[in-house]
Amino acid sequence: MVSNLIDQDDRFLGILERLTTKSIDDYYNPYKLFEWPDSLPEAMWWMSPELTTTYGTEAAQRLTQEQLHALSRYESINFYSLNVHGIRELLIEVTKRIHTAGFETPSEFFHHFIGEENEHMWFFAEFCLRYGKKIYRQPAGANADIPRSNVESLLVFARILIFEELVDHFNSRMALDDRLHGTIRAINRIHHQDESRHIAFGRELVTALFEDVRRTCSAAELQEIAAYLRRYLAYSFESLYNPQVYRDAGIENPLELRRELLESPARAEFEQSVFRKTAKFLGKVGMI
Repeated sequence: MVSNLIDQDDRFLGILERLTTKSIDDYYNPYKLFEWPDSLPEAMWWMSPELTTTYGTEAAQRLTQEQLHALSRYESINFYSLNVHGIRELLIEVTKRIHTAGFETPSEFFHHFIGEENEHMWFFAEFCLRYGKKIYRQPAGANADIPRSNVESLLVFARILIFEELVDHFNSRMALDDRLHGTIRAINRIHHQDESRHIAFGRELVTALFEDVRRTCSAAELQEIAAYLRRYLAYSFESLYNPQVYRDAGIENPLELRRELLESPARAEFEQSVFRKTAKFLGKVGMI
């Protein structure tokens, strides 16, 4: 039971108390915080160009500056759409566990987590609908479904952590990028502020859950967990490469472009930079 492990860990208890206090102290009303201009200029970057899927590839050299700006616009809408879908999933899974056997100790923090994530989902959806007139559909990922088993909670919170660390890689950079509109920087800055707490908690919780699972799992089962996490890392990263984005940006043959970008040498470097901290953590814990 995870609560038993937390209750025996003074360090984890201290972290939990500090993060809960900080959630209270840093509370803000997102419905009053943001300024939403009627429109955002199209002839500008909506996402840091280094974070777009064509950056550093031969494909980018074939595109005009206008096309690159359009691509960044729709990639930003896709990125915030992925946030909406990812947050919906984590809200469902965390809500299923709050105040249940084994999760008594972290449940107070779960209340803050759920409240903050619900507000994040609202402002990401608001951005998409105001400036993109749509929320992109969630990409298919049947092979990343969570298996119902005795390691389900571990995989749930590992997925949440992977998702949050991917998102925070983008947030932390776009929050400081003065090439972006102030509204874009603001939503990334606020999300990074909250996600820093969520990631700190998630790493501690995943570590505790894995220690509990490792006591009873066979070597083969541990290999299955590692393989699952590798698939989910790949799925999460590849969801950034949305052919509908390329189509909306006016680029011909969007499926061929996606295939070209995923096979590009720049893709491996990009993926490594996005998941550098995540892979280091998972390796240190012994999960991959």
